[in-house]
Amino acid sequence: MKHINKKQDTKIALTGGAAAAEALRQINPDVMPVYPITPQTPIIEGFAKFEAKGKVDTDVITVESEHSAISACVGAVAAGARTVTATSSQGLALMNEILYIASGMRLPMLMLVSARALSAPINIHGDHSDVMGARDTGWVQIFSENAQEVYDNTIIGMKLTEKVHVPTMVIMDGFVTSHSVENLEVLIDRSVRSFVGEFKFNQSLLDVSNPHTFGPVGLPDSYFDFKIEQEAAMDKVFEEYENVADGYGELSGRHYELFEKYHTRDADHVIVAAGATCGTIKDVVDEMREKGKKVGLLKIKMFRPFPYKQIAKALSGAKNISVLDKSMAFGSMPPICSEIVMSAQISNLKSQISSYVYGLGGRDIFAKDIENVFENMIKGKKMKGVQYIA
Repeated sequence: MKHINKKQDTKIALTGGAAAAEALRQINPDVMPVYPITPQTPIIEGFAKFEAKGKVDTDVITVESEHSAISACVGAVAAGARTVTATSSQGLALMNEILYIASGMRLPMLMLVSARALSAPINIHGDHSDVMGARDTGWVQIFSENAQEVYDNTIIGMKLTEKVHVPTMVIMDGFVTSHSVENLEVLIDRSVRSFVGEFKFNQSLLDVSNPHTFGPVGLPDSYFDFKIEQEAAMDKVFEEYENVADGYGELSGRHYELFEKYHTRDADHVIVAAGATCGTIKDVVDEMREKGKKVGLLKIKMFRPFPYKQIAKALSGAKNISVLDKSMAFGSMPPICSEIVMSAQISNLKSQISSYVYGLGGRDIFAKDIENVFENMIKGKKMKGVQYIA
């Protein structure tokens, strides 16, 4: 793929939600079933304005609930349409039944999620509870740190889902990213449309000369086999993601891997986290590095499927690892920490691993809090159980 001259890019200030809408405008999907919910609404509101002004050819379908939105997505993709949607919080929870159907049928679709707390009590602010509740539904999950990554991941995610036939979520932190204005670079329209290409679904319900069955009964003699094949499809995501991301890197000059290593090469003490907080962690790492302290960050980008061996290799030199989760798993270890512990077990890492939960319901986390996490590792404190940065 030819590298696009950077001068053809446009520098612009957008919120994360607007960045997602801009990427979708350039992709120009066939169908977008939508239902508004805070803090996702700016995505569909922004895109609906593009549709109203004739800037896209998309059929924007307004439905009566998020359950209906994802159901309409299933029907649209099965009919051969490039399909996208967006949601948050209780909306994603309401979709839960159909998330399994979309992945079980291997239907490629893209969903933007402004991650938000779940009720009760009622809270509209950002944490990762909703997307972590959907982590085992068979969808690819890609986290974004900022508006630039939201834009880039939307384009990458669209191409990826249509290559692997696994539905894909692109995730941003509610309000922190979705409503905050940041400077970013967007590509020219023709570059994006050339990159994602045309959607050609070879299993369309409307292809009467090559009929397919969707949603058949799977009895005990076949159901298990379907699930094994579904897992095999997930295993192929890593390679395809790297291919898509490499191609996007050639196009944009922005190169993405399954996760980001920030000063981890010689770090003795590493924080693992996902989402917008990683920007603050990077600032703390820079400040502590100036003081001679060997600290680093491993930023999770792809959470499903989870790259156990690759992450274990990246963390193999760390004496201490602290995992920051913006959600809880009641009665169990927090989600990201559970995966890091498994990574360590698979690869026999000897690192001391600590677990922290922060930011629930949108509660702020400050640079000083992150510095304290690093200092606990440096001092060799063994943290028993889950610690709360509250």
